[in-house]
This record gives sequence, structure tokens and C-alpha cells, in this order.
Amino acid sequence: MKYLQLIRFQNLLLLAFMQLVIRYLFLTQSYIDLALTDINYLLLVVSTVCIAAGGAVMQHIVNQDDDEIIQPQKRVVGNTISEAAAYNWYIGFTIIGVGLGFYLANVIYKPTFASLFILVATLLYVKATNFNRIPIIGSLISALLTAISILVIALFDVYPATDAANKIRMGEAFGILVDYAVFGFFLVLLFEIFSTLKHKQNDEMLGNTTLATRLGITKTKIITGLFTAVLIALILYYCKVFLFELTLVLYYTLLTLVGPLLFFGLKLIGSSTLNEFKILERTLYFVMVFSILSIAVIVYNLKHA
Repeated sequence: MKYLQLIRFQNLLLLAFMQLVIRYLFLTQSYIDLALTDINYLLLVVSTVCIAAGGAVMQHIVNQDDDEIIQPQKRVVGNTISEAAAYNWYIGFTIIGVGLGFYLANVIYKPTFASLFILVATLLYVKATNFNRIPIIGSLISALLTAISILVIALFDVYPATDAANKIRMGEAFGILVDYAVFGFFLVLLFEIFSTLKHKQNDEMLGNTTLATRLGITKTKIITGLFTAVLIALILYYCKVFLFELTLVLYYTLLTLVGPLLFFGLKLIGSSTLNEFKILERTLYFVMVFSILSIAVIVYNLKHA
């Protein structure tokens, strides 16, 4: 269990779930050419999960003093796992992740694409050691990494299999993945901004500078609420322009994305306790999971339209 806590396995499961859904409930169901075999695609998932796990380990290493103050009973590094062992885990995960990235880049004859894995590993390290406590910068990096975890599928599995004969259908699939990457970026950015509200008391105790500690609860709530409204507006606009004729997708989107986000925005106004913030946090997790599944709903509705 201590090692699962070290790598924050819940986040890794969500990452792997997203990439597997995109491959097997979207790309393969769209009957398009794909560059990676099933085994190589699983290696792509393992690569991204390992790099993310390494980032989580480094975060624990950097935060061990803070964890001793805030939650000593849950502290992992420096308590149940030594700092030296944690560094070994970080190095091991990162080497495996980047190494697989190099292998896959050569499989698709795009060796320069391996630099993407180095970039992600570097951003995770920099986020943990330098920018995690600087307002908005750490949040932007987290959101960017989410977008990259989707774009890497487009770059490794769709783009290399594109040629003159299939470029229209491949371009459509590539475009959908880009759209999801953009949405994932904004959704994770919303989650990160909201998290500063939930952790405001702890951040003040530790002397961390976040949006909530710098601007205060009220202003941060206003920013979070406006961001939520913009995200809802973008979803509705996208549905009107691209998905209006897909009735099932429209109902699904309203029920699992727009509705929960409206609840989140309205509930946020009067929330002040930790339990209330936890409910809002679960609401955003709900939106994340069902936004991932929405790509499969789109394919299903297109087939049965």
C-alpha cells in the first residue's frame, strides 16, 4: 500500500483508463489505420504512466517536510520509505518511461518524437522542485501535461499512419483528439485552481503562495466560477456546432458534463467547509471520468444515428 501511495495510483489509473478508452472505444471503433500494434500501444500507456509515477514520487520527496507538518500519519517518504529509496524509484520510473518513448519513436520512424517524453519528465521534475508553489504556474503545467497525454496518442498512433489516401478520415480523428486535449487542459486547470481553495488553510500554515492565499477565498471563488461558466459555454458551443445532430451525445453531455459543472458552480458560492469542498472535488472527478467516456458515446451515436 505504501508504494501505491508513493506513486498516487488513483491518478495513474485515471490516466491509463483515458488512454485505453481513446484507443479501444474510439480509434479502433472508427475503423481507421493505426500506426501502433496493440502491444506497442500498451507500451505507450506504460511509458506515460511510468513518467507520471516518477513525477508523483518526486512530489513526495519534495513535500516530505510539509507532509510531516500537515499529515504526519500519511507521510510516505522519510517515514515508511526512505528518501534514498524514493529517489531510486523516481529514477527507475523515469528511465523506463523515457526509454520506452525512445523505442516507440523509432518504431514509427519518428525518432525526434522521443523528445516529447523527455519534455514531460522535465516538466514534472521542474513542477515538483520549482514551480509547484508559484501561483498558477504549477497549475498550468499540470493542465499542459494532461493535454500532452492525449496528444501523444495522436502523434504516435494516428499521424504516422496518415497518407494521401486516408488523410481526410485520419484528419478528423486527429482533430477530435486535439479537441479533447484542449478540453482536458481547461478541465484540469479548473480543478487545480479549485484545489487552492480546498488547501488554503494548509498552504497558509506552510507559507505557500497560491491563488487562494494571495487573492483570498472570495476572489478565487469568483475566478473559479467564471472559469466554470466559460467551460460550460465552450461545451455547449461545441455541441451546437459539431454534435447537434447526435441526440444521444447531447443528452449525455448535458447529464454528465454540463449538469455537474452547473452544480459545481452554484454549490461553490456557499461552500466554505472542508466537507463541502470534498463534494465539489468529487464532482469534478465525476466530470473527468465521464468526459473520457464521452468519446466512446460519440462513436456509438455515429454508428447508430
